[in-house]
Amino acid sequence: MTSPDDGPQDLTPAGSRFRERLLDHLADGVYFVDRHRTITYWNRGAERLTGYAAADVVGHRCHDNLLQHVDADGVGLCEGRCPLVAAVGDGQDHEAQVWLRHADGSRRPVRVRTSPILDGDGRVTGAVEVFDDATELVTARQRADSAQRDALMDGLTGIPNRRFLEMMLGARAEDLQRYGTPFTVLMADVDHFKRVNDGYGHATGDEALRVVAETIRGGVREGDFAGRWGGEEFLVIAQHTEAEDALALAERLRLLVASSAVRTPGGPIAVTVSIGAAVARPAEPAADVVARADGALYAAKGAGRNAVVLAPAREAS
Repeated sequence: MTSPDDGPQDLTPAGSRFRERLLDHLADGVYFVDRHRTITYWNRGAERLTGYAAADVVGHRCHDNLLQHVDADGVGLCEGRCPLVAAVGDGQDHEAQVWLRHADGSRRPVRVRTSPILDGDGRVTGAVEVFDDATELVTARQRADSAQRDALMDGLTGIPNRRFLEMMLGARAEDLQRYGTPFTVLMADVDHFKRVNDGYGHATGDEALRVVAETIRGGVREGDFAGRWGGEEFLVIAQHTEAEDALALAERLRLLVASSAVRTPGGPIAVTVSIGAAVARPAEPAADVVARADGALYAAKGAGRNAVVLAPAREAS
């Protein structure tokens, strides 16, 4: 029997090199840790999904917080509710959806599955984590050909543009009128964006927009639509939402952006967004819902920024 103290190489099954080559062909990210949570193997899928090469992570402990996993509320998991810690601790499989911090600084959602690694006596010697991209592609991007996709996508950030969002707004307003299906509009604006441009240059400003776009795109739910409205403004159309759901989603996006980072020559910088939310009213034109969300956004800016404000449910009397 192989002793668990023989070193991290024992975490890899027999025929390790052959099996590692197989794992390198998986689209999913796969990595092994020993019982001290030191990373002993990192496949090419993990490199692609995180932006970190194996050389950057192998030999480091996962609780060195390289990926800085957070939950939907932006709460860090590496020192607490980590699925890997749970697998090593109780010897059971665990699953979770978390947001990792990519090497480019953006937050990206991944589905995580962890399992303990046992020796011949059934003792836990480490764990394996398998993770994959949990970002839902918008329907238009799945169906459109290249020319159509380009017409509906923002060239800088790679997310849907205003034209696409206006189409979706019209469709959601029609669904509300015909079937009573509720929806909410969230308008987000990067705080102090001019300072980023003036202080770090337009290239860093563009990178900030890309980081925020990727983070928001990864933070919305399946069936929601997120895109760039223009400038440093982003718009989310959240389906089947009332006020409580809208506030929860907006707060999640705010926290995820606040925990992201933008690379600069002098090191990473933090950015935040202010968000205004408006729940669509029956028979309300889509443009009016957007205007109310925009008004709530300005109220969030006035409240000190990095804040969420919900527009009033009814017209003031």
